[in-house]
Amino acid sequence: MVAPAARAEPPVYTGLFSDTALQGYDPVAYFTDGKPVKGSDEYTTEYMGAEFKFSSASHRETFLADPERYVPQYGGYCAWAMADGKHAKGDARFWKIVDGKLYLNYNSAIQKKWGAGEVAFIERADQAWRDINQ
Repeated sequence: MVAPAARAEPPVYTGLFSDTALQGYDPVAYFTDGKPVKGSDEYTTEYMGAEFKFSSASHRETFLADPERYVPQYGGYCAWAMADGKHAKGDARFWKIVDGKLYLNYNSAIQKKWGAGEVAFIERADQAWRDINQ
């Protein structure tokens, strides 16, 4: 059984000295371009207390029409760590889309571990995230 993580962290990971989600990468680009693309200061929006950046106005509009579709799971915290009920930095460069949802990992080594059992990790992380957000 996974012990629930404490809700001491913000709902969207932004780092210690920033309010920018996904380290400034465009969340829509993962789905449309199939890779991380840096967003621009010209195209931004605030969502859940974090600033999201986009590479184009159309990507921003796409996001605004359905933000939950594009926001990374677990607020952009590491999916592998969340499976153990822990908050850890999610790095926008280590990502995967599974069943239409964007997941981030801490680094390439963790992403490899997560990928070896992602279905089970997602189930555990989903439960931990629900427990945190009750």
